[in-house]
Amino acid sequence: MPDSIAILDFGSQYTQLIARRVREARVYCELFPWDAPEAQVMALNPRGFILSGGPNSVYDPGAPTLPRYVLDSGLPVLGLCYGMQLLAHALGGVVAPSQSREYGPAVVEITETSPLWGSLLAPRSTLYAPLDVWMSHGDRVESLPPGFVSLAKSDNSPCAAMGDPTRKLYGLQFHPEVKHTPRGTEILRAFVVDVCNCAPMWTPASFIDQSIAAIRAQVGPGSVVCGLSGGVDSAVAATLVHRAIGDQLTCIFVDTGMMRQGEGDQVIETFQRAMGMKLVAVNAIEDFLAALEGVADPERKRKIIGEKFIRIFEREARALGASEFLVQGTLYPDVIESRGPERQAAAKIKTHHNVGGLPADMQLKLIEPLRYLFKDEVRAVGEALGLPEEIVWRQPFPGPGLAVRVLGEVTWDRLQTLRAADAIVREELRAAGLQREIAQSFAVLLPVKTVGVMGDGRTYQNVVAVRAVTTDDFMTADWARIPAEVLARISNRIVNQVPGVNRVVYDITSKPPGTIEWE
Repeated sequence: MPDSIAILDFGSQYTQLIARRVREARVYCELFPWDAPEAQVMALNPRGFILSGGPNSVYDPGAPTLPRYVLDSGLPVLGLCYGMQLLAHALGGVVAPSQSREYGPAVVEITETSPLWGSLLAPRSTLYAPLDVWMSHGDRVESLPPGFVSLAKSDNSPCAAMGDPTRKLYGLQFHPEVKHTPRGTEILRAFVVDVCNCAPMWTPASFIDQSIAAIRAQVGPGSVVCGLSGGVDSAVAATLVHRAIGDQLTCIFVDTGMMRQGEGDQVIETFQRAMGMKLVAVNAIEDFLAALEGVADPERKRKIIGEKFIRIFEREARALGASEFLVQGTLYPDVIESRGPERQAAAKIKTHHNVGGLPADMQLKLIEPLRYLFKDEVRAVGEALGLPEEIVWRQPFPGPGLAVRVLGEVTWDRLQTLRAADAIVREELRAAGLQREIAQSFAVLLPVKTVGVMGDGRTYQNVVAVRAVTTDDFMTADWARIPAEVLARISNRIVNQVPGVNRVVYDITSKPPGTIEWE
């Protein structure tokens, strides 16, 4: 197991970004709810802790508290925003409301040298170096705990950073994990590498070696089935498991009728013929459409689809013999966004069909080799495994497929309408050379109709929304600035070539506040 960092989540909207920045330093880390059992957290054998921000005040009734084992461990600790205030409060400092709240960009001045600053000070004696940061707080540390010194200040915070170098305890009032703190990644790297002494050895190659050993240990002589959609997540998961156990794996491709145009044939061609995997193709279009008849709520859709998938996999596994395990391409964002009661400090965003949508009485044991990876890490692993570029860089596609891009009830006619519109979006972005620049792009069929004019006559037809985003990690995203002429071609083709559509709109919402998918 590589050196690792445990991140305790106190409810910050930026917590996932902390994990991304630590991983970028090639150090492994995992997120835990702040009140996760000590044994669960310490099983990671961390070399240090990072305490996230959060929406509470340390004095609020019922506010999250600092678990005792964190300080008792004697390991280095870095508190961010609420995490810093919590650390100060627990060790005898004073936290109080600021006279003015700080939200957004700010400048802090480094006032004391510290290993935490890493390469920010050159030479080390250069103090009062200005640092652009992102603040988001209403409280501040008014009085430092015994043993601590102030490491930085801002106009509103006399202690914008604090440290006790003897005990290796540190706090930052600002958020180093966000891009609005341009040198924040350097600070986090200094903490995990220089302060915690973590070896930066978290690489795709090391992950593959560890995963293969873990899969072989878990499976033994057993047989395994994999739900293969052809997307990058399931493709990398299947390839990784195939590398570990060979013909003990059988991939099952379920045609739900909710794939993008031409994808079913492509999946069969790539994995069965080109990559030599055992693959069973199942036509389940009518089963899925019947199960979704009359269902409009997106959470119900995901749960229905998740259970239907599992039942089909169980049926096919029985037909194949004594299959015991099911491989899924679950990613870390799926797990984080699906957390409910276990993540007390933060809300569940939506249930992912392969996490919260799994039936309680599922007979197969899960193998999820990518469960703690982010999307860009999955692509890096795919490249290291030798997967073709068209698979590795294929845009993400939700497990429920077009069912969550047909807003409202899912019918065959509505799926066909969306499929045709979505194909045009992808074709035009590819023709414009934007397919790698844009992280995810697709069409959405809305559950409303609008009045239009075609051929001098009135129409009352469907609306298609186009969604395209840029992102590094899919935890946050911004809407893509597609050139107007490309959007014009997309709109013109959809309205003229897709029957039943008379209006196209473009989604300019970032994540947050929106999610990437509409459902």
